[in-house]
Amino acid sequence: MNALESPSTRPYLIRALYEWCTDHAFTPFIAVLVDATVQVPREYVQNGEIVLNVSFDATSGLKLGNEFIEFKARFGGVPRDICVPVDRVLAIYARENGQGMAFPVPVTQEAGDDAPAAAPAAAAPPAEPAAAAPRSGIQLVPATSDAEDDGHVPTDPPSPPRKRPALKRIK
Repeated sequence: MNALESPSTRPYLIRALYEWCTDHAFTPFIAVLVDATVQVPREYVQNGEIVLNVSFDATSGLKLGNEFIEFKARFGGVPRDICVPVDRVLAIYARENGQGMAFPVPVTQEAGDDAPAAAPAAAAPPAEPAAAAPRSGIQLVPATSDAEDDGHVPTDPPSPPRKRPALKRIK
């Protein structure tokens, strides 16, 4: 079995990071690239993407499967069924500190290409610009306690000089 035939690691990494978030009392969020295969409330989609809170408190019946992430959630007080193909997940991260993992953007097959495309990406409507070109919509920021590549540890910016507080009376 070569690398192209092996199963994707994405669903396993999503489940692992979800567990890490919940174990440390963080709120797991997923960023999703929306196309015709994604079942989410379209009124909350911005620039072809949606960010979903997948915490225990925000979802009901959460299933983190190998092919789909499925759950029920309330949007504006209205319960909705959500179904996201795992290959449309752009990132999973903790809301509180931004730590998590970003995944490669699925690439669709252009008209005239001979290379095969992934099945869910091929089902996307060709007129949708969000899936037409790869782009970087997610940037995960490392924790501030990590050292930079040159070994220098970032410091806090200098604080402004403190002045004595004053109360101004308005008559």
